[in-house]
Amino acid sequence: MCDLNDQEELKKYTRRDFGTLAASAGLLTALPSVANAVAVAEREVSIATADGTCDAYFVAPTSGPAPGVLVWPDVFGLRPAFRQMGRRLAESGYSVLVVNPFYRQKKAPTAAQGGQTPIAEVMPLMQALTPAMHLSDGKAFVTWLDAQREVDKARKLGTTGYCMGGPIAVRTATAAPGRVGAVGTFHGAAMVTAAPDSPHRLVAQTQARYLIAVAENDDAKDPEAKVALRAAFDSAKLSAEVEVYPAAHGWCPPDTRVYDAAQAERAWTRLLATFSTALA
Repeated sequence: MCDLNDQEELKKYTRRDFGTLAASAGLLTALPSVANAVAVAEREVSIATADGTCDAYFVAPTSGPAPGVLVWPDVFGLRPAFRQMGRRLAESGYSVLVVNPFYRQKKAPTAAQGGQTPIAEVMPLMQALTPAMHLSDGKAFVTWLDAQREVDKARKLGTTGYCMGGPIAVRTATAAPGRVGAVGTFHGAAMVTAAPDSPHRLVAQTQARYLIAVAENDDAKDPEAKVALRAAFDSAKLSAEVEVYPAAHGWCPPDTRVYDAAQAERAWTRLLATFSTALA
């Protein structure tokens, strides 16, 4: 399911004509306003981890504690698009932490042109990370969230992952199974592999409800991945929604070449529904 370490796939991703582009390079599409949006406050934060200090963005309702959500960006990292997405989620009633997954190498921004940066320029950042780092960071960020007065500790946490963030979100749920109640992945990369620690093999170690939104071209490349994911959730007796969306890999962030507003809103609606049920 979209193995971004596949060099041939990288070539296709960087040159393929997907049809309608989101906008010219560097342009960030404005997301729709939140109906009945709550007032929020935002701040840049620094989080101590086992390997250093992570720079991140935190935004939360001003009305009082709310369920925490940890957001793992795609390979283009923490940037205005994900700050916009984080703020929108906070306006929907959640205390949201959006992290820079590449803090070991450099502070954000880590992609010169945001979601339209040539992918070959950012691949080394992703390739430097390991599953052990994912687990360590997940624990650190969950601990940080639970130390914030804006986070309601009586309610479960949610986590979302985009592209490479998909597997990291699953690993976060394994690192803190008693805290993470919902996981959403969007055009997740390498969600099903032959490795013993493939995300689909880890879900049984979690206690979360899942929303797995699969890109159409990822499904075309590996149509059995969704089957394996559904089987894994069924075996673990976990509630999960696994669906292929008629959109290209990368369709959710509003600064990518393949941003699909209609399908991004559909995925967003399903995420809010998942959180409403699992983080109640």
